Amino acid sequence: MDLFFPNIAYASLDSFVLNVENLIIDPLIKFLFALAVVYFLYGVFQFLANQENEEKKTAGKQHMLYGVIGITIMMGVWFILDVILRTINIPSSDIDPKTGRVRLNDYTPTPP
Repeated sequence: MDLFFPNIAYASLDSFVLNVENLIIDPLIKFLFALAVVYFLYGVFQFLANQENEEKKTAGKQHMLYGVIGITIMMGVWFILDVILRTINIPSSDIDPKTGRVRLNDYTPTPP
């Protein structure tokens, strides 16, 4: 028994950030995207089910609008990330999010 020198597991900052991204951020983004879609569909249902009640119909329109805004924001995030990766010539097949590694081409400078 080692009372004065306990075994401590050390992790690097890179592995911590990668785990936070894989275990918290990615599922959160997927959950928010799904929530925006469900909110939009709820608005559609509310709009169609309450054709005679103008207040509930207006509320359904607002829910659809907010759902579309949420979906647009999520798609915008993916679009911006894709533009950045294409700008620096990194195809998505060269990215391994599970290990956090990006395979880059060798750099060969050309003479001026």
